[in-house]
Amino acid sequence: MTTTRKIRWGILGYARIAQNQLIPAMQRASNSVFHAIASRDAAKLAACREKFGPVRTHATYDALLADPEVDAIYNPLPNSLHREWTIKAARAGKHVLCEKPIALNAAEAREMIAACDAAGVLLMEAVMYRYTHRTRIVLETIRSGALGEIRHIDSTFRFLFTRTNDYRLLPGLGGGSLYDVGAYPINFIGMVMDAVTNSAPGAAPAPVSVSAQCTRDANGIDDNFSALLRYPNGILAAAHSGYNASRRAHSTISGTKGVLEIPDTFFDTDAPLTLASSNTSNGPTTNREIPVPESDRYRSEVEDFAAAIQENRKPFFPLAETLRNAELMDRLRAAM
Repeated sequence: MTTTRKIRWGILGYARIAQNQLIPAMQRASNSVFHAIASRDAAKLAACREKFGPVRTHATYDALLADPEVDAIYNPLPNSLHREWTIKAARAGKHVLCEKPIALNAAEAREMIAACDAAGVLLMEAVMYRYTHRTRIVLETIRSGALGEIRHIDSTFRFLFTRTNDYRLLPGLGGGSLYDVGAYPINFIGMVMDAVTNSAPGAAPAPVSVSAQCTRDANGIDDNFSALLRYPNGILAAAHSGYNASRRAHSTISGTKGVLEIPDTFFDTDAPLTLASSNTSNGPTTNREIPVPESDRYRSEVEDFAAAIQENRKPFFPLAETLRNAELMDRLRAAM
């Protein structure tokens, strides 16, 4: 479909991320309309109308998919339901922005990609941090040569989980910190490796070895996770995620000429990056702040996906990276 009219979005369920992030982003977006939502809970539908104004409501997900006025679906359902409802949406002719992780494993991801290809609809994993100025400036800094030859990457995303009634705490629904916040450091490391090796997105060589450790809570989900990845070019990378400590979203890229510190790695704040440079092991270190403009990551994500539908093109975040993430997370879960 090629169109210049605004893309009409439907949402499967009234998830917290839809309430707090995606629906407001759709309303801010220049090329999108929050058109419809489905939930079996009438109280949630009423709450959605009260908060966001008139919106078409459906009592079932199937009814939403059958709505001829819906162009694109946002799928924020529990991870265990991503595959089923993305494939159903594709067969109904709807484009799908699916919350990360796109699937429970790489086999599911491939099935979803194949279903969307067969139906001629777009599919994208919702990895919103890739739409920030922060991410763009990180890549520009790497490619400028300011860090020299990259030797080590370290990336963390964790927070203290205080809610008790959340699907992310249930293993049967695809819970656990690796599936949730861990997907971001894994993607960040892959993105850096693409830049270092001058590869197309998602095409850098996979790690030659991985190791992983975790602790588990009473439900059996990983609430504290760390992994070490070794790449063919000798780069070591560490990824960390967790639910049992204060919030930390920080990454470090270390090279022969300098170290880049990236606070708020996965957010859209204006916190500056810091580039620390030193020529010798015991010589003076020069710290330089790199300014970063504030971003609107969710709006940019929504606008890009809607524009891809309008222009009959691929969205900015590619499925090659989605599949690489899923394959690497398969390896990490097996190593835990």
